[in-house]
Amino acid sequence: MKPALRLSLQFADASHRAMLPRHRVRRWLHASLEAPAELTVRIVGADEGRALNREFRHRDYATNVLTFGYQQRPVVVADLVLAAPVVEREARKQCIDLAAHYAHLLVHGALHAQGMDHERAHDARQMRAREVEILAGLGFDDPYR
Repeated sequence: MKPALRLSLQFADASHRAMLPRHRVRRWLHASLEAPAELTVRIVGADEGRALNREFRHRDYATNVLTFGYQQRPVVVADLVLAAPVVEREARKQCIDLAAHYAHLLVHGALHAQGMDHERAHDARQMRAREVEILAGLGFDDPYR
């Protein structure tokens, strides 16, 4: 049995709202969880994504996903912010399905919220393997191939 998930789904940029119904986002995140969680997923435009990345990571560009983890135990509490134009541009450039890319980034962000990291090679291999395993369970191809 998977842990409980309390989800808030917000669309500052609604361009992909139809592709991201609550039940789908919930399913993707739920597959990623090892502990109960309270997650907010916010889909934003490039300007908000860039401002958040600049303010919190000191990088002046919009990135695909930002994870703001506040707590890991006993409940994972985090905000996941995805910049819709960046996600769409990456999916198009990589010739992958947009929904599959969103699923990957949500899984990736949820793993970060639970303490996984990819700063060191060993940690990156572990995180990547876990992402591939989760995504396969959801019916998605390996995003790193």
